[in-house]
Amino acid sequence: MPRVVDETDPEGVDYGWVMQVTFVVTIIVGAPAVALLASGTGVELATWGERAAFAIRVGAPIWFFTAIAVFAYAKRHRVTGVD
Repeated sequence: MPRVVDETDPEGVDYGWVMQVTFVVTIIVGAPAVALLASGTGVELATWGERAAFAIRVGAPIWFFTAIAVFAYAKRHRVTGVD
């Protein structure tokens, strides 16, 4: 019989849940936002390289703020990996 290993979770947040929700919300909200900004700003995106660079420049802040908001939600509502 293997020994039981103690687990600790100092902050009480399930980081796996935070990463998964951040990924899904960023795709659902971020992709349309990047597409709208690409068509609405009048920026010429002639090559795939320019399109990728634009998506990274616009998508990175969307991802960052989404991650912060999801983490704050998890922290506030005590979303933990323990059910």
